[in-house]
Amino acid sequence: MLHDIIDFIVSSVSSWGYAGIFVMMFLESSFFPFPSEVAMIPAGYLAHKGEMSLALAFISGTLGSLLGAIFNYYLCYFFGREIILKYGKFVGITHEKMDKFEAFFNKHGEISTFNSRLIPGIRQYISLPAGLAKMNIFRFCLFTTLGAGVWCAVLLGVGYFLGSNPDKQTLLTITIALLAVVAMISAVYIMKQRKG
Repeated sequence: MLHDIIDFIVSSVSSWGYAGIFVMMFLESSFFPFPSEVAMIPAGYLAHKGEMSLALAFISGTLGSLLGAIFNYYLCYFFGREIILKYGKFVGITHEKMDKFEAFFNKHGEISTFNSRLIPGIRQYISLPAGLAKMNIFRFCLFTTLGAGVWCAVLLGVGYFLGSNPDKQTLLTITIALLAVVAMISAVYIMKQRKG
């Protein structure tokens, strides 16, 4: 049963192509509850098989994530908190959750738009408080693209390496290396902000 489901997902991503990846990642990055793993991991597997370009899948996924995040950003930028509280309940955004997103953004600052792309449950929604705070759009796009790019690369890597059946140590090493890069970028940003 599980094998059939996986086959269906992989074949769907293959038939939808790069436009499908873009749309799925746009939805995932906005407030629609759609798991990015469904799009990017099969794309990585298909790239391993030579049926899809790893670079184009990465670009499609990252661009979709960015535009979905911009959609959320401008939703709050122009319409404020009220529209999210009014319609967000239909996609699971409650008053309490919105408070948490805002508190997280206020505590961690602009760098949270980068770090949060790697945190499930916050990844999709960090754009909302960024829009409310009217964060500089260039910086928002930069941090969002970097974070979304790392996340897409991780998922593509998982799919690609699962296709070649690596040992667990290889995957662990890749994961630790990526986390170290994220931590280093965050530390440099924080130090620069404190000096400024």
